[in-house]
Amino acid sequence: MPTMQPSTSPHPTPANDVNPAVIECKSPITGERFAELPVDDARAVQAAIARARVAQEAYGQSSFADRRKVLRAILDAVVSNADAICDAVVRDSGKTRENAMLGEVMPICEKLRWTIKRGEAVLRPQRVSSGMLVHKRAQIEYLPAGVAGAILPWNYPFQNLLNPIITALMAGDAIVIKPSEWVSWSSARFHTLVREAIQKAGQSPELVQVVHGYAETAQALIAGGVDVLLFIGSVPNGRRVLRAAAETLTPVVLELGGKDPLIVCDDADMERAVHAALGGTFINCGQNCVASERILVHASKMAWFEGRIASHVNAMRQGASENGLVDVGAMITPLQLAHVEGLVARAVAEGARIVTGGKRQPGTHGWYYEPTVLSDLRPDMEIMREEMFGPVMLLCAFNSDEEAIEIANNTAFGLSSSVFSRDGARAKRIADR
Repeated sequence: MPTMQPSTSPHPTPANDVNPAVIECKSPITGERFAELPVDDARAVQAAIARARVAQEAYGQSSFADRRKVLRAILDAVVSNADAICDAVVRDSGKTRENAMLGEVMPICEKLRWTIKRGEAVLRPQRVSSGMLVHKRAQIEYLPAGVAGAILPWNYPFQNLLNPIITALMAGDAIVIKPSEWVSWSSARFHTLVREAIQKAGQSPELVQVVHGYAETAQALIAGGVDVLLFIGSVPNGRRVLRAAAETLTPVVLELGGKDPLIVCDDADMERAVHAALGGTFINCGQNCVASERILVHASKMAWFEGRIASHVNAMRQGASENGLVDVGAMITPLQLAHVEGLVARAVAEGARIVTGGKRQPGTHGWYYEPTVLSDLRPDMEIMREEMFGPVMLLCAFNSDEEAIEIANNTAFGLSSSVFSRDGARAKRIADR
């Protein structure tokens, strides 16, 4: 595998009592610091955008065949270095090795293969009707935007980074990415991997830039003159990004949070629903935008469902993949662990019942929260309304389809949902609403 050394910034910001010029990289598995990276200030961000723009001027004229060659080189690098990529993901995020491979490396390989095969067809000019103007011919053309920007979260260090890179490069764009400071160490290594692949394909590695830092670095990227911006993260931060981008009229794509319901009807295949709920809740320690955060179960099936879930959760192994096979890893940031801990404590104070778990994993120094199941939830509880992003299953009973729909829609979020019923028409009626 390439050395994957982190890029350095020529312009670190001045230090103060919390030393904002440096990112301390800490292991979610042990809590120990294992590296540090310099922070990129506004001048460094502007320089990165400028380098990307110079590289994009030539690359924007490239053929689809040239772009496919770049993506094939990246795909080859990912496949050849899959184990090392997983090692970096596990070290930086604390997730299980299986999730690193199945949840990050394999989806990126699939996106690369799909884009190589179908990207040109999506971007090819399309003839359209000119309507009443019969003396004219019309078509839609998809041209490179220029330099894209992306501000990304920490929950999928490799997938989050590569996803917008693939799209940008196929479209003929360059891209400047600001990953979460919590996964800067692995992001720097993945950046090196991608740049080496691009160069191997005969294009400028300056097409992809990664800048590291905190909120100030993100703000500099938003204001730095990128032509389109992607933000993935929380709703409050999404609002801030949108307000800042409005100053320069930069188009923004936002992918924000969720409080996704999984509805289990009384006629559902219960074993299948149980395993879907377990996967939807606990994969990646629940740190997924589309995690099943609310499991709504018909009241007549709740006792059986709760018992079945508890037996599986009690058997889960939590820890570090380096110590053997585990089902649930660590949480990626101590701040998120504290957020989940607070939500659970307040839910119990409001009347929720802990079925299993409900606390930090004892005897560990990392950021581990036990796989937890809460029952007796009410729709008006804080934990049923606020995004959690952690390994906690919320069980809430309903008595009718109408009540299930009402509970499911009792949220400010809207991202995904699931319905389990043996009656396909019934499931669709619920899902449609």
